[in-house]
Amino acid sequence: MIDTEKAKKEFLEYTNNFDTTNPHIKGKIYHSIRVSEISLKIAKKLKLDEEEIKLAELIGILHDIGRFEQYTKYKTFKDLKSIDHGMLGVKILKENNYIRKYIKDPKYDKIIEKAINNHNKFQIEKGLSEKEELFTKIIRDADKLDIFYEAEEIFWENEKEEIESSKISEKVYNEFMSKRIIENSLKQNNLDKFIGIISFIYDINFKESLEIIKEQNYIKKIIERFDFKNQQTKEQIKEIEKISEEYLKNKIKG
Repeated sequence: MIDTEKAKKEFLEYTNNFDTTNPHIKGKIYHSIRVSEISLKIAKKLKLDEEEIKLAELIGILHDIGRFEQYTKYKTFKDLKSIDHGMLGVKILKENNYIRKYIKDPKYDKIIEKAINNHNKFQIEKGLSEKEELFTKIIRDADKLDIFYEAEEIFWENEKEEIESSKISEKVYNEFMSKRIIENSLKQNNLDKFIGIISFIYDINFKESLEIIKEQNYIKKIIERFDFKNQQTKEQIKEIEKISEEYLKNKIKG
């Protein structure tokens, strides 16, 4: 049986090697623990067996293990300006067989590696086995669900005024209305990044994950953090909220 409590303790011991007083490092520790809990919740909703539920939880703990070395070395979480943190996480777990500190049996190693390597990519790589794809989709959903939480509770404290007075880029708005997740290359300002997070609904894999988004009322709560000044932006935001709610309702209904 996978011992996720022991794995969490090892994870916290690992992160103690970094500056845990730094809010960026501390934030990623909390994020990893929350993602592990969301992964467990999704796995239970999918009615996986007990060991698979624990495996999903473990992948949640480990999915961002590359973030700590990334930030310490490059002072950024932007992969394009530093290093791919999914690939770095896999490298860390492979070095000196460090993964054995988290799970004794190597039979799940490839699933864990594939899930971590794919959790942060724009698209899942082709050619995964059924199990590799399943756990990759679980961690991708759990990661995005916690980003919704962070968007409601944590993000944009210093950018609030800018977002409230900005306009949505035309390409970003059109992509959203076409029900496509927004690529980073299209985002011109922090309001575009805000819309980009809402567009994550278009890249959620399981109905069970969409149910969590709806239950938590994330879209409405995120939007209500802001008092948009521009009239065109106000109208576009109303449409985005309406389209989002309709999309969730229809997808959940199936």
